[in-house]
Amino acid sequence: MSLSLDLPKMKGLFVTGTDTGVGKTLIAGGIANMLRYSGKRVGVFKPVGSGCTHQHEGLINPDAEFLRTCSHCNFSLSEINPVGFVAPAAPLVCEEFENRVVDFARIKEAYTKICADSEYMIVEGIGGVRVPISGGVDVLELAKEFQMPVLIVTRPDLGAINHTLLTIDAVRGAGLQTAGVVISGYDIESAGLAEETLPRVLEEWGEVDVLSIVPRDEESSVEENKLGKEVIEELNEIDWQEICG
Repeated sequence: MSLSLDLPKMKGLFVTGTDTGVGKTLIAGGIANMLRYSGKRVGVFKPVGSGCTHQHEGLINPDAEFLRTCSHCNFSLSEINPVGFVAPAAPLVCEEFENRVVDFARIKEAYTKICADSEYMIVEGIGGVRVPISGGVDVLELAKEFQMPVLIVTRPDLGAINHTLLTIDAVRGAGLQTAGVVISGYDIESAGLAEETLPRVLEEWGEVDVLSIVPRDEESSVEENKLGKEVIEELNEIDWQEICG
C-alpha cells in the first residue's frame, strides 16, 4: 500500500522512539508545552494509538490526553488521536484482532482541522519506526506524509547505542530529515560508563546532535497528566522553534 494523504505542510516535529516506553510522549508533550509558553499556537497529534480505552470522547489513548494538557489546545481527544485500538499491540495486529482497518481518511481530516488553528504541530508516532501500521505501511511511511524533521527519543540504558543508530539509519534511509536525539530518563546517580558515554558515541557514530539529556523526574507522569519541573527546565534550554524549522 502506498500512502498519498496530501497533508498540510507545517512547522513542527514528528516524534518517534527507539522502542515502546522510551519516553517519547513525555518529550513530545514537553516540547509542545515549551512552544505554547513561548506564545505559539501549538497543535498536537497522535494519528494511531493502541491500548486505548472507551471514554466519553471516544476510543482514546492516554497519550492524547497528556499531549492536549501540555499544549493547551482545544481539540477533542478523538481529533488528536483519530484512530485507536483497544489491544496493546501494533496497529497491523490490532486490525486483524478487532476486525477493522486504520482509517487514513480520518487521520487526514483530523490533522487538517488541527493544522488550520495551529502555528506548530507536534506529531507523535507509535512504538519505533518499523512498527507496522497497516498493510505495507509502517511508522516510517506514515512519517513521510507529515513532511517534518524526525526527533528520536531514546533510553539512557545499556543497548541504546545500537537501537538509536539503527533508528537513525532507518529514518535517513527513508529520505527523512533527522532533527536530533533526546535521551530521556537519565539518572545521574546510577549512571555507569555506558550511560555517561552514550551522548558522545551517538553524536560521533550517528552524525547527529544530542539535543537534550532529560533527567528521570518523579513528578512527571503521562498517566497522571503531569509534566514535572526537571523535565521542563531541561527542555527549556533548547530553542524548539528553530529545531521545528
